[in-house]
Amino acid sequence: MSDLKTGPGVDLDEFIEETISIYPAKVAKKRRGHMLVRDGGQEGLNQTINANARSVPGIITQRGCCYAGCKGVVIGPYGDMVHITHGPVGCGFYSWMTRRNLFRPGPDKKNYSQYCFSTDMQEHDIIFGGEKKLKQAIREAYETFRPNAISVHATCPVGLIGDDVAAVAREAEKELGVKVLAFNCEGYKGVSQSAGHHIANNRLFSDVVGTKDQAVEGYSVNVLGEYNIGGDAWEIERVLEKCGIKVAATFSGDGKYETMTYAHMASLNLVMCHRSINYLAEMMETKYGIPWAKVNFIGIRAMSKSLRKIAAFFDDPELTSRIEQVIAEEEKLALDGIAPYRARLEGKTAMLFVGGSRAHHYQDLLRDLGMIPVAAGYEFAHRDDYEGRQALKDIKLDADSRNIEELKVNPDPDRYRPRLSPEKLEQLEKDKVLKSYDGMLPDMPQGTLVVDDISHVELERLILTLKPDLLLSGIKDKYIIEKFGVPSKQLHNYDYSGPFAGYRGAVNFAGEIDMMINNPAWKLVSNPFKRKPLLQAGLGTDQ
Repeated sequence: MSDLKTGPGVDLDEFIEETISIYPAKVAKKRRGHMLVRDGGQEGLNQTINANARSVPGIITQRGCCYAGCKGVVIGPYGDMVHITHGPVGCGFYSWMTRRNLFRPGPDKKNYSQYCFSTDMQEHDIIFGGEKKLKQAIREAYETFRPNAISVHATCPVGLIGDDVAAVAREAEKELGVKVLAFNCEGYKGVSQSAGHHIANNRLFSDVVGTKDQAVEGYSVNVLGEYNIGGDAWEIERVLEKCGIKVAATFSGDGKYETMTYAHMASLNLVMCHRSINYLAEMMETKYGIPWAKVNFIGIRAMSKSLRKIAAFFDDPELTSRIEQVIAEEEKLALDGIAPYRARLEGKTAMLFVGGSRAHHYQDLLRDLGMIPVAAGYEFAHRDDYEGRQALKDIKLDADSRNIEELKVNPDPDRYRPRLSPEKLEQLEKDKVLKSYDGMLPDMPQGTLVVDDISHVELERLILTLKPDLLLSGIKDKYIIEKFGVPSKQLHNYDYSGPFAGYRGAVNFAGEIDMMINNPAWKLVSNPFKRKPLLQAGLGTDQ
């Protein structure tokens, strides 16, 4: 029996069985593996969940496609580059900046983040090929904007007709003298946008990172998997700089092409979104010797915990003392800032169904506010995002995973530089400072529900059964949720607000969530279907 405060008497195991019973038997069998009830404690880590599997056709998944993961998530935020979507304009949704990845231009003032570029392929191009059109589009983009680099993203029709975007990119790069990166990220590759992340990581690693040796002085880090939605990266950078830590490159929110080229010179990689960018962190460690640490900058105590990981890595008493001073100062300001909101939010419940690591990260911030996460799940995670990296050894490659290239990486004979002694490295790995991620499941208390790749009908049944006070969601489901009278905050664009990361971000989040949950407007909303039927019909009658 669940011990959820908002659902006394709700047996979540029974809820799961009732939910899948509405499906045909074959679908029910598939969906059953994507749901579990946490049985609590560290002993519960033997629980497994099915993830990174194909969605059931027609089930109305919240996922995006491979192209969405490559262009929309990882590559799109680089603002000094021009990003061209090669395909029909109908594929161009993610050529818009729908995720609000804010960008601050450098000294060259180049900023193309608000522009949309598409080759707008027509029937003629589908029949006779679109390579000439793509080449002309690259040439026009360069001559008009003079960006620092150009990326080309292939969509499904391009893959089906066989346009060689890589050859066009190579030819254009030679002609124009600017880096042109081609991504074969056709939407049908992989089971979700996760495949696009992997493809994007591979190209950045092979063609950009390590192409320029420029020294990075001081205590230097790269921030990986931070996309600067609503200005998150700027708040993180503010705190790190206050501690005396330099951010060499951010992948990819507020990221710039040039900083990527010398990112291999930094001392430490900080991985925020494990799912979207762990590939790059591992390859950089193998080739250049940069260790990586999993961090979470969402939430007051989570931010402090991550700063202490950085302090443990650099192991300098003066730096550690400075970091502790910053933590003490910033924590006090943040805790004082959220105090009036916490008094009104304590005990409220929330569900989180978001992509990437956000469904995990925001649980720390909710707990800072005294709120209770009762159910959570990812849109496109793999098992290690739920169960921790120890699950990697048990994950078998399937046909969809084999569809994505695995780069063979070896230490660079000239530029591999160990940052720590083998003994120190081993100790930090043992202490889970480096190369460690336990996943979401250990942070989910007993009696909470985990659902991977949730469908609309499952989400609706959860809302009606558990009656959460708040639902943190992705792009596609916000207004469906609010039709149930439940406030929903988009965590993929923050509903045009933010930042929510770091200490100041926590206070911003608290104020917005308080305004949403305790807004009296919700008490005035009633479901029109409950007041009177809008349609009447009968089986086998003329009505």
